[in-house]
Amino acid sequence: MKQDIIINSTTSETRIALLEDDQLVELYVERPENERMVGSLYKGVVRKVMVGMSAAFVDIGLAQDAFLHFSDVGGGNEIIRILKASSLEAEEERNRNRRWEGQDLKVGQEILVQVIKEPIGRKGPRVSSQVSLPGRYLVLVPNESYVGVSRKIVSFKEKRRLKGMGGAVRPRGFAIIIRTVAETKTEADMSADVQRVIKDWQRIERTLKEQKGPGLVYRDLTMASSIIRDLFTPDVSSLVVDSRKMHKEIVSYVEDVAIGLRDKIILHKDRMPIFDKYGVEAEIEKSLAHKVWLTGGGYIFFDSTEALVAIDVNSGGFMGNRDHEDNSLKVNLRAAREISRQLRLRDIGGIIVIDFIDMSDEHNRRKVFEEMRHALRMDRSKWDLAPISPFGLMEMTRQRIRPSLVSTLREPCPHCDGTGLVPSMETVVTSLERWIKRFTSQTHEHRLIMTVNPQVKAFLTGGLRSRIARIMWSNRLFITLNTDESLRLSDFRAESLKQKKDVTAEYMTGNIGKKGGKAVNA
Repeated sequence: MKQDIIINSTTSETRIALLEDDQLVELYVERPENERMVGSLYKGVVRKVMVGMSAAFVDIGLAQDAFLHFSDVGGGNEIIRILKASSLEAEEERNRNRRWEGQDLKVGQEILVQVIKEPIGRKGPRVSSQVSLPGRYLVLVPNESYVGVSRKIVSFKEKRRLKGMGGAVRPRGFAIIIRTVAETKTEADMSADVQRVIKDWQRIERTLKEQKGPGLVYRDLTMASSIIRDLFTPDVSSLVVDSRKMHKEIVSYVEDVAIGLRDKIILHKDRMPIFDKYGVEAEIEKSLAHKVWLTGGGYIFFDSTEALVAIDVNSGGFMGNRDHEDNSLKVNLRAAREISRQLRLRDIGGIIVIDFIDMSDEHNRRKVFEEMRHALRMDRSKWDLAPISPFGLMEMTRQRIRPSLVSTLREPCPHCDGTGLVPSMETVVTSLERWIKRFTSQTHEHRLIMTVNPQVKAFLTGGLRSRIARIMWSNRLFITLNTDESLRLSDFRAESLKQKKDVTAEYMTGNIGKKGGKAVNA
């Protein structure tokens, strides 16, 4: 499979596209105001221990507390104690290699944590005290003493060779996990990588000793740099970047760790935008749409809720043979391949429910399940998949590390709050009339100034016998209508001439008679 990495860098954002056989499969976006947090280390202070939730909330110096599940509690709090102890005590502590349980956490306790999931919406970041430091070829785990090898390396002979090499270069007081990219590398390569990561750990130790309160201790690489470290392997055909500065940085890094990849780095000099040249921009626009068309007919529809993502498969205009079962199988197989690509591209995580076209043959349902599993084999995120149920539904989960692509590139509509629906004009006017009835029944006033959206005013005043005239007649109230284009269709403001103040909130539903309200919704 041909793989390419395309990087578009501007003053406002950096976008990294991963292509497989010239087809976009993953997209990463990083902006200065929203830099990547995953992998960064923080000195934290435990604020709450929620035994019922099997979790604790940790102050790491951000606006939102971090979430630490008991299952993610490891040696982070031990590390703080070790740094405060004498060298002899520290050595004894490491030799014991004591694992902490979540119940040992105490409010006010200092702890070293690592971000494992970006903050999403109103949720703070998820952290772990089982910290690790990734290098090019291996990952160092402080306060452990084992050697692990990536499961993706299939050769038993190579695994045994790497494990022996890992044991030879493993520093005392650390575990080593050998990464897939280390396959065929020499002991000298591994040793040099260990030394690079050890220097990072020594800087972390110094910062921990000097830092008084909660805050950042070590920032992991930027998203672009981490992509180069983790994905730029000999399997990649080319890495193309349109920024001279970034090109220079990537070349410098590669010359230090993998000189053989130097010739695969290309500086894009064409006047045509880099994402346009490689067809990435058009694919991004498609990935933001609810509907995605399938080759040969049929389409899939994406709909997100707070709890899960629902994906619906439809035959659309697919014209196959007369056998409905065979037609459904063909569309479902195409949909399975496209859905697996879209999950990676959109970076959809959490619970996912896929509604395939109904098939009565169990053998065909099994075919679609196996096709989905096969298509997901390239997905680096952890996932789990269940067979198609008798109702034609496939349930799966996918690891969520960062916000989805849609939430990164789009914001909820201010008029519909992201629902895609707005109240009809009749609903808006009926709601407005109910408010007026409440106002007149409570105050018995006869004059009112109302400010509405221009479209609402046009609807109220249109026709020979306008709606606003009928409302005024039935409520014995004279209304002066003003307009404000900044108001949503369903919003309005009301000012009492007698009271000489805004009275909108006082007569909203459930707020009758209350003073000083601020609501403006109809």
